[in-house]
Amino acid sequence: MNELFSAKEAFLKYLDAIAGYSPLTIRSYHDAIDEMLHLAEIDTMSEEVSINLMPLRLKIAHLKAKTIAAKLSAIRSFVKYLRREGKSLILSGDESIKIPKTLPKPITDEQINHALQHAEPLAALAITLLYTMGLRISELSHLRISDIDNGWARIRGKGSKERDIPMLESISMMIENYLRGNPSREYVFEDKGEKLSENSLRYTIIKAFAKVGLKVTPHQLRHTYATELLNNGARIADVSELLGHASMATTQIYTKLGNALKMDHYLQSHPLCQTHEDSKC
Repeated sequence: MNELFSAKEAFLKYLDAIAGYSPLTIRSYHDAIDEMLHLAEIDTMSEEVSINLMPLRLKIAHLKAKTIAAKLSAIRSFVKYLRREGKSLILSGDESIKIPKTLPKPITDEQINHALQHAEPLAALAITLLYTMGLRISELSHLRISDIDNGWARIRGKGSKERDIPMLESISMMIENYLRGNPSREYVFEDKGEKLSENSLRYTIIKAFAKVGLKVTPHQLRHTYATELLNNGARIADVSELLGHASMATTQIYTKLGNALKMDHYLQSHPLCQTHEDSKC
């Protein structure tokens, strides 16, 4: 067992130094693997280590399906890492569970502009960059001044994968104006010479929308960016690349969202639908 605990620490260091995972993701992996080591049935007596997750599954059965799936995914990644390191393991009880697919919830351009009118400069810039570039909050936190050049931004996404995203001239000027009043050494968003954390930026953005009576998360701005591009004719392959998705299948959820919105607009707008009390044709 001690060997597995040591391997856990090595795996977490790998996620940080090599895979480039965010501190929040690494923490969730740490917690999931820690639960596995304490609750799973582990037999290390033979050369081939046996890990039975059923005792763990019983303990976490009350959690949401998405949470359970995330824990199982972290454990599988750990086991895969151990196998790459030459460890022989048998993993059981890790069968996948169905996760109900929910569509992302974009917000309107009017709502975003309303929030921007009342936002402080830092919040306004953060909201604008998420909305016009489709960034993850982790990518926004790590955005360096040197990453921005001649109308483009070099973004480092999941797994340290890089992609280039175009920037409007007005957004580049907005960044320049912000940096004049908030000089930074390295990152766009700094405080007293230190990079602002994801949590700090997230709180700032949520607070800016709350000021105008809206409950909006940074990830909703990314959803809105993708939805607007697809609804206005952008190719799904281009949107997938701009978002930094590993698979185009991930981007396709936004096309489903577009169809759902079109149906809602149809039901609300067609005169024949409006003659029914339930507003459905």
